[in-house]
Amino acid sequence: MKTELNVLGTPLKSCCQNPLTGYFRDGYCRTTKQDTGTHIVCAVVTEEFLTYTKSLGNDLSTPIPHWNFPGLSPGDKWCLCVSRWLEAKKAGKAPLVILEATHQKALQYTSIAILKEYEYTTN
Repeated sequence: MKTELNVLGTPLKSCCQNPLTGYFRDGYCRTTKQDTGTHIVCAVVTEEFLTYTKSLGNDLSTPIPHWNFPGLSPGDKWCLCVSRWLEAKKAGKAPLVILEATHQKALQYTSIAILKEYEYTTN
């Protein structure tokens, strides 16, 4: 993998290995032209967000074994589509974001200031 950058301008870190996330299912929130959803925001999902996205037709909590998808639970990290994250933000349901694992391409859709408002910290 070539060195890709996060929204802070440093090398992109892995979002999550368990469950294995990302468009490429390699743990990284990176994208390609074929990724119509642009899965570049590394988020820590909440029950509120999971309920919200399910209400819009994207059920992320139910396992889909034939896609090797375990279903998400609150606290799991997952590469979200930037458009869904922004929709959730508008609705007041956006989960926190891990900036070091969110691809720099997210800055084409929103500002670093907005992302920092939703920054997930372990402190």
